[in-house]
Amino acid sequence: MSEIVYITPEQARDTHHKTIKHSGGGTLEELEFEKLVGVLNNIQNDEWYPTFVDKLTHLFFCTCQFHCFADGNKRLAITLSTLFLLLNGYMGIAHTFIGNMENISLQVAASKIDKELLHKIMEAIMTNTFDEDETLKLEIYNAIK
Repeated sequence: MSEIVYITPEQARDTHHKTIKHSGGGTLEELEFEKLVGVLNNIQNDEWYPTFVDKLTHLFFCTCQFHCFADGNKRLAITLSTLFLLLNGYMGIAHTFIGNMENISLQVAASKIDKELLHKIMEAIMTNTFDEDETLKLEIYNAIK
């Protein structure tokens, strides 16, 4: 695996501010920003998160689940994960990612999509098989019904 570029806490905070500003508003209040800092640090541990998909999944899942900010956590999961993709050269994947993850983020935040299923979704997006994977779509449907 080539050298991975990681998001700094300052970039995460700035991304949250821009996400709120450009997506219809909300508050910038931080509730548990230190949890997000922990996530950003933890994904750098290759023993815990050995692959890029593992790191991306953990970042997205925790950003959705934790209430690091008073507003915009689901939106931040999408924008922060997209930033992670872009920083690491996945420009083509980023476009597909954004288009697919809005509804997924709602279901992750509602605890209907667990981390294991989210990992399968991320793997499918990264391998460009998400649109054709009928088994995965059925698994998502069964999780959210």
